[in-house]
Amino acid sequence: MNLWDSLVEEALAKLESLKLVRHLRPIHLPSDQQPKPIENEPQSNSISDQEEAVKEFFQMFDEMQQWERSSVEVHIAEETFQSWVCEISTTGEEVTANEEESHPQQFKKLILFSGSDYLGLSSHPTIKRAASKAAQEHGMSPRGSALASGYTNYHRLLESCLADLKKKEDCLLCPTGYAANMALMISIGSIASLLAVGSTPSEEDRIAIFSDALNHASIIDGICLAERQQSVEVFIYRHCDMSHLNALLLKCKMKKKVVVTDGLFSMDGDFAPMVEIVKLRKKHQFLLVVDDAHGTFVCGENGGGVAEEFNCEKEVDICIGTLSKATGCYGGFIACSKSWKLIIQSRGCSFIFSTAMPVPDVVAAHAAVTVAKKETWRRREIWKRVQDFRVLTGIPISSPIISLIVGSEEKALLASQHLLTSGFYVIPIIPPAVPPNSCRLRVTLSAVHTMEDLKKLITTLSQCINFKDVDIQISNKIAKL
Repeated sequence: MNLWDSLVEEALAKLESLKLVRHLRPIHLPSDQQPKPIENEPQSNSISDQEEAVKEFFQMFDEMQQWERSSVEVHIAEETFQSWVCEISTTGEEVTANEEESHPQQFKKLILFSGSDYLGLSSHPTIKRAASKAAQEHGMSPRGSALASGYTNYHRLLESCLADLKKKEDCLLCPTGYAANMALMISIGSIASLLAVGSTPSEEDRIAIFSDALNHASIIDGICLAERQQSVEVFIYRHCDMSHLNALLLKCKMKKKVVVTDGLFSMDGDFAPMVEIVKLRKKHQFLLVVDDAHGTFVCGENGGGVAEEFNCEKEVDICIGTLSKATGCYGGFIACSKSWKLIIQSRGCSFIFSTAMPVPDVVAAHAAVTVAKKETWRRREIWKRVQDFRVLTGIPISSPIISLIVGSEEKALLASQHLLTSGFYVIPIIPPAVPPNSCRLRVTLSAVHTMEDLKKLITTLSQCINFKDVDIQISNKIAKL
């Protein structure tokens, strides 16, 4: 048993002695296991007929369908569009303000290049059908928090499915990916508090958390809350700089160490140097936590994410993910050991005090996981789009997240405005989201973007920025390209 396994078991024993371990008790919601037959269609009990019904319900496709355009085509009210072009702030009221028949609202169609629906699953008929069926049978039925009355057999089924995907012993569903990171960071800090000899953790009791400088805001906020327990000390290492991380680890005298990193960084689109991090893990014996929000179902042969892509699933101790990006649904999760799950569900405030995910969302996410696993062409297509963008622009991007740093705020706003008037929805990223003079256009690709979409976007981009002058963060490019 390694150090962290021992610490978690010891912390659980303390919680048990204090009668503070919180357990999940799934409420069973009965449901027809097979899709309901079409009205007036004669029913059959044969296995072949049942299999055909299941195939019809869980409909799969081997190429892009026309309906998938809804995941990359958006409509904006003409008034909102004009306000945006003129950089005038809007409240959204204009969308419903002019709905009289004599003055019908006009809309502008735009191609979305700022979403996170990487596989185009948000409009998939199987997922919509699953959500609809669950809503008809059970309503929204969250009932309460997961620890009160909101946790059902459907939640448990999705957790098992995600644990299998991430090659972990168990999984805990959270309301959002943000809540998942918050719950985990607070829980890590609580271990030091639980095991402290005195009322507050001593230097020996405290936990050292090493966090990449560009980690997601939810990790940073979670760490800040953990710091308030006076149970952790935080060390920020330079973005993807393993020499700096190693130096900090060597200098740190605390035995309990945690390294937390995004797998695929959401703003810069580069990958954490997983191979090097794993080497450091073997050397320093730290707990490795990876937020794989943007890599899950996008990376890896089976969609297992960044850890699968870099063949280090066993070395990642805890994996945080979201259901709101490549799965096109909603919610978050933490894939971990059973012991860690007990700790998090007993100490993670953002999990404990949040209403459980609604059942239709859970059922839709489970269907999306099934589709994402089976429709492997979607992963192939998104990586083709990455390769296409590289070839057409000469910019050596490494992921579907493309951060085109243009410099000043004025340049970023003008470029975004030009793209908008040309029919493309691309958000400019300006301070305080990024430092001054590092403003950028953040382009995200989807499996259902066509080559025509890409060519038109790149032509428009070339009219407002010079690709040779673009600064782009490039790190640890994925080998498959």
